[in-house]
Amino acid sequence: MSKVLIHIHSGPELKNKGTLGMLVALTAFKKGDEVNIFLAADGTHLLNVKNEGEVVGQGTGDLKIHLDELKDNNIKLYVSGMSAKARGYDDSLLNGFNAEFSLPDKLLELTKESDAVLCY
Repeated sequence: MSKVLIHIHSGPELKNKGTLGMLVALTAFKKGDEVNIFLAADGTHLLNVKNEGEVVGQGTGDLKIHLDELKDNNIKLYVSGMSAKARGYDDSLLNGFNAEFSLPDKLLELTKESDAVLCY
């Protein structure tokens, strides 16, 4: 079992990056890896997707379905508190997720502890 960090800093306008990052995270989880996801910059907008069909990548799936699967499997999400605040989000952004607001030091800690880091 490996420890994998998926760092997503691209927002919903880059549909393939956000959906691919989530798809890779879910794939690693299903293969038994320990997965952490860190959302920063425009990646914080991904948690604000509320409807299927809103963000769909080419061959990388529907973001809303991926988000629901993250919730169902209680996969840990770290969300840049500074990025979220700068984009007008409050604690309600994290509702339903195993998530917490974090600072850059947490991203560095997770990076150092991981066997692999993938960025989207």
